[in-house]
Amino acid sequence: MTKPRVGQTLISTVDTTTVVVVRAPADDLEITCGGAVMTEPGELEAATTGTPDPEQMGGSQLGKRYAEEGFGVEVLCTKAGEGSLAVNGVPLSLKGPKPLPASD
Repeated sequence: MTKPRVGQTLISTVDTTTVVVVRAPADDLEITCGGAVMTEPGELEAATTGTPDPEQMGGSQLGKRYAEEGFGVEVLCTKAGEGSLAVNGVPLSLKGPKPLPASD
């Protein structure tokens, strides 16, 4: 487990998914994609090296935010992939847009 930092880029070791940490708590967390721990770009070769968990291959969408309020973490997907995002084994939910105030 590591402590994610706001602005940190993480890449998947099982597919093409790349995310940027938008919000992070002070706690150590394990952010995963497809069941494998995500890593910083400098810590990995260009090719994927991990083995995905077939049950965690729901995919991630480009430009979408994923969050888990219980852990206080939010990431922005900058490159889509086939793996599902999770933190400490809990799937990250797709975050919907904020409603705009009514302009009556």
